[in-house]
Amino acid sequence: VQLVESGGGLVQPGGSLRLSCAASGFTFSSYGVNWYRQAPGKERESVAGITSAGGTTNYADSVKGRFTITRDNAKNTVYLQMNSLKPEDTAVYFCNAYTVGWSGRFDYWGQGTQVTVSS
Repeated sequence: VQLVESGGGLVQPGGSLRLSCAASGFTFSSYGVNWYRQAPGKERESVAGITSAGGTTNYADSVKGRFTITRDNAKNTVYLQMNSLKPEDTAVYFCNAYTVGWSGRFDYWGQGTQVTVSS
């Protein structure tokens, strides 16, 4: 089982990045996916989420209108398009895949990708 994030980097304020989360080793299309981020000295926070079929998305207030989460189940990949980036978006971004069944919730996590917004 693997979740591998990519696409992070250094970008100037106002710029854009697209993060990818590639899954393998499990039935990705049965899992919802969330993007979380954690800035130095802060708790991990949820940024965006998408249901297994992609029909429903949700966003933190701080990123609404700037970030877009999508998924391509044929490619076992979820994307986070980040526009109008701000310095406060600087963090390590993590991908989380989850499913809830009769025996409880199961989660998989990626290793994270660093996003730095700075001039």
